[in-house]
Amino acid sequence: MESLPDTVRALREQVQQAAADGTRLRPRGGASKQWLDPRPGHEARVLDMRAHAGVLAYEPSELYVTARAGTALVELEAMLAQQGQCLPCDPPRFLRDGGAGATVGGMVAAGLSGPGRLGAGAVRDYVLGASLLNGRGEVLHFGGQVMKNVAGYDVSRLLAGSMGSLGVILEVSLKVLPLPRAQATLAFEMPQQQATEQLNRWGGQPLPISASAWWIDADGRERLYLRLRGARAAVDAACTRLGGERVADAQADALWEALREQTLDWFAPTWQQALAQTLWRIAVPQTAPVLDLPGQTLVEWGGSLRWLRSDADAAAVREAAARVGGHATRFRGGDPGVPVFTPPQAPLDRIQRQVKLAFDPHGVFPDCFGAA
Repeated sequence: MESLPDTVRALREQVQQAAADGTRLRPRGGASKQWLDPRPGHEARVLDMRAHAGVLAYEPSELYVTARAGTALVELEAMLAQQGQCLPCDPPRFLRDGGAGATVGGMVAAGLSGPGRLGAGAVRDYVLGASLLNGRGEVLHFGGQVMKNVAGYDVSRLLAGSMGSLGVILEVSLKVLPLPRAQATLAFEMPQQQATEQLNRWGGQPLPISASAWWIDADGRERLYLRLRGARAAVDAACTRLGGERVADAQADALWEALREQTLDWFAPTWQQALAQTLWRIAVPQTAPVLDLPGQTLVEWGGSLRWLRSDADAAAVREAAARVGGHATRFRGGDPGVPVFTPPQAPLDRIQRQVKLAFDPHGVFPDCFGAA
């Protein structure tokens, strides 16, 4: 019989009790992304994951780390940095108001990546394995610790972005990579459509592009920022080839960190409690044209991520995203009666609900799309 840590036994007892008496549970780590709760105000008991923390295994030479879900992301990254390694997808930590910020489990459950997503891939691409406490109170294990051990159905990556709807993530094994040897940031002045077209041209060339961002700054300038990472020779050659204005290293580091954590001035209005506008996170194909929507836009990931501050009707935003093959998430603010996530269409809706039923037959955990 499997020997479980005391923290896991305590969590399992809570889940089993909830399944027996019909109680709903909401897993929570650092509470850094409460505004993404798919069912705000819905009666549910918090399942606190913070006590279930700690790094279980770290092999720098094998490029993997295994940590419990309650481990603070900032602490994990500090440990990796000591060995010259990192999570290159730049997952946001959301260290605000003195809080502990995101946890490892919350990072995977939310599936949010930062600026590094363009060059390095998403959070799910770094999940090698995971263990899960499902709605029956069973502890399940998926994947492995290193790339060569991953086999079978890739359920561990299915957990990325599941928002706790399938169960409680207990442990995660993550692929890590060396910190870049060199990096540089270039700035260009150009309108959004030209920036998107240019990024797509550059994307088809052997350039060490790791991140991009376009927005209109406080001075009214339409600016495209491009981050290059890799070998020193490759970065220097790309700077010479691309031109643009070289941004000072300290200023560039602050810019990308502010973009990752949404402390950039552009995001400031979206943190206000009495926010009149909604912050939308719109995922579209990189080649999608400028969306015909009112409001202010910030573009990341080579054009495939469009942040929108707008008071436009939710249906209009989602229709505009769908028209170009994308979808829109009500990321922060706006009418709480509007679903956070775009409800899936059939047959995807049926598939998702069947998966949910298999992991959580008693409906203990939240439903991402607001169903009862």
